[in-house]
Amino acid sequence: MERIVVGMSGGVDSSVTALLLKRQGYDVIGVFMKNWNEKDENGVCTATADWQDVQDVCETIGIPYYAVNFEKEYQERVFNYFLSEYRKGRTPNPDVLCNREIKFKAFMEFAMKLGATRMATGHFVRSETRADGPVLLRGVDANKDQSYFLYMLKQAQLARALFPVGGMTKAEVRRIAAENGLPVSAKKDSTGVCFIGERNFRQFLQGFLPLQAGDIQTEDGRKVGEHIGLAYYTLGQRKGLGIGGGGDGRSWFVVEKDLVRNVLVVAQGEDSPRLFTRYAVASQATWIADAAPAPEGEPYRCTAKYRYRQPDQAVTVTVRGDTLYLAADEPQRAVTPGQSVVLYQGEVCLGGATVDSATDQPQR
Repeated sequence: MERIVVGMSGGVDSSVTALLLKRQGYDVIGVFMKNWNEKDENGVCTATADWQDVQDVCETIGIPYYAVNFEKEYQERVFNYFLSEYRKGRTPNPDVLCNREIKFKAFMEFAMKLGATRMATGHFVRSETRADGPVLLRGVDANKDQSYFLYMLKQAQLARALFPVGGMTKAEVRRIAAENGLPVSAKKDSTGVCFIGERNFRQFLQGFLPLQAGDIQTEDGRKVGEHIGLAYYTLGQRKGLGIGGGGDGRSWFVVEKDLVRNVLVVAQGEDSPRLFTRYAVASQATWIADAAPAPEGEPYRCTAKYRYRQPDQAVTVTVRGDTLYLAADEPQRAVTPGQSVVLYQGEVCLGGATVDSATDQPQR
């Protein structure tokens, strides 16, 4: 009997994943990953509650369960990078790195040590093996598709991974959980950054990064307020600026972070031209199939997501080494350095890169 280890978070998706595999006759083991050790703003360690949910679910299903601690690996491979990016004034995407370094590397290695041939997660994605190897496909539920967060995976990892709920809608997953008496069937989905959850992000970050206050200025250099530190703001941000009225009465938006002068630049109106760019440069490109979809220097047509849940954007991509030069057909709003741009060809996720800059002029 083939052994499958399921990465269980205490949520409904991974719980139904374990249930479905058990029904299919696999030798299933549930494993809870503890990656972060800190209490939330109410003084509660959420990992403790999630671990209890995992135990309750596994006992309901009738499968063995374990917990494994990856806090050290998470600190070294994910969190240090997260802080480093914020210090540079960028807005990182730690969930992407967590999937590559923890869930599909450290955890996958642990699963193999337990005698498993494959591991499974509750991600809303699909995979299938084609002539040139495994491919990553979008999840059937467009509102829950998580392929954006898995673009750093490789074919070797996909070959050992299963995604049983990727072909379902979220409503179907909850229905299956309820019909089978799983105690997490109505549990609220987790939101926010993987290790921060729903706590106040600004308060969390202040525990690790010093406040370096500075001016908030308009594009013509007029001071309209003060910021607490450039790391605490992102392009396109409207809320939390602490700026009153003035100007033409429209809302203020962040359009630039000037690290040299420690100035946060703002403009009025969500349609401010400063918020829109057609061209972007992204580095650290990684491809699921190991090779880029076109020869170096040859423009390639595909679609891209510059942020999670964004509708697909038609782009032309030119690859030079591990750097992507992107030209979008339509102007893109608030393309943010540090975030991931993920590329698709139809339902297939090709890979992606980390945004370095966005401009109005073509880049070479």
